[in-house]
Amino acid sequence: MASRVALDTSALMMPVELDVRLFDELDRLLGEFEPTTPQSVVEELRRLGEKGGTEGTAASVGHDLATDRCLVVDTEESYADDALVELAREGAVDYVVTNDRPLRDRVLEARRPVIALRGRNKLAVTQP
Repeated sequence: MASRVALDTSALMMPVELDVRLFDELDRLLGEFEPTTPQSVVEELRRLGEKGGTEGTAASVGHDLATDRCLVVDTEESYADDALVELAREGAVDYVVTNDRPLRDRVLEARRPVIALRGRNKLAVTQP
C-alpha cells in the first residue's frame, strides 16, 4: 500500500531553493507514495509566487508541483501549518515533509514521522 505523504510549502519549494529532486527522493525513501497537500498550502504558494524574485520563482514551481502532482485536500484549518498538523493528528497521512522546524516539532508531537532535508540534497525520516 502506498504511503500517504503531506507536503508543506517549504517542501514544495525545495526543488528550486535547495536543488532537491523532491519526488525522486520520496520515491527513494518510501517506494510507492501518494503526495498530498492542503488547499491552504496551495494558496500560500500562490501568494508567495506573486511576489516575484527567487522566492517567488520557487513558490510558483511549488504551486505547479502541488496542483499537477499532489492530491489537494480541504481541511478545517485555513493556516497551512495547522492544516498539516490536523492531517497528521487525524491519521490522514503517514508522513509530513517539511523543513520548518516548529512544524516538524508539532507533527512529531502528533506522533507522525517527518521527512526533512538531511545533508545537502537528501531527505531523511525522523520518527516521533
